Amino acid sequence: MGLPSSSKAKPGNGGGWGQGSGGGRGHCFLKGTRVLTSRGEAQIEDLRVGDPVKTMRGEDLPIKWIGRNTFRRSGAFWPKSVIPIRVSRFAIDDHTPHADLYLSPSHALFIDGFLMEVRELVNGTSIAPAVQPDMETIEYFHIVLNTHEVIWAEGAPAETCNGDGLDLFTNFFEYKRLYPNDPCSAMPLVAPRSPSTGRAHLHALLGLGASYLGLGASDNAVRDPLQEAYEQFAARAEELAA
Repeated sequence: MGLPSSSKAKPGNGGGWGQGSGGGRGHCFLKGTRVLTSRGEAQIEDLRVGDPVKTMRGEDLPIKWIGRNTFRRSGAFWPKSVIPIRVSRFAIDDHTPHADLYLSPSHALFIDGFLMEVRELVNGTSIAPAVQPDMETIEYFHIVLNTHEVIWAEGAPAETCNGDGLDLFTNFFEYKRLYPNDPCSAMPLVAPRSPSTGRAHLHALLGLGASYLGLGASDNAVRDPLQEAYEQFAARAEELAA
């Protein structure tokens, strides 16, 4: 989706929008996303501090805090950094997600042992930017636990906030009131994060590494999990369309 570079989105209540790495800056769930809790699925905006959410580890962990940002459109178009990415129903497999899942571009899914930013998986069909033309506001929410975890959003494994960039959320004052002595430092990641350097660039780097090792293009000694996931979901999208 091509958007003019001059397009801007104003964060409501003076908040910001980060694009750094890690599980906090600009990594969020769109309002209305259903998260699996110990009492079943609940929309993220209805969750509260202390509510237990189910994690990939098999534990029910209490929510420490929920950050939120509201963006209001300024101009004719939304900037790419704000437009949610839609992971269509069954885009990953026959059960996942079980409903369309909307994430901010930098939010990571847990795929084959790696955290992969959803923008790196965009194939234009089953995983693609999606926003209604008349949408004037976009609301994002993020869940903070005491540790960085993978939770279930619309049945898909997605990361929680790792504590990086909490001050960019518009309601950060609530966090400081609850935890005045918290240094707000980044937590260790629950899984390794695939490099977000662009698939073509990453593929070239891996190929260069293979050439130094004397490996041919057909060798499987260098594995690119992000490229493999992209190709897998793109092929699945074609199958679903057929």
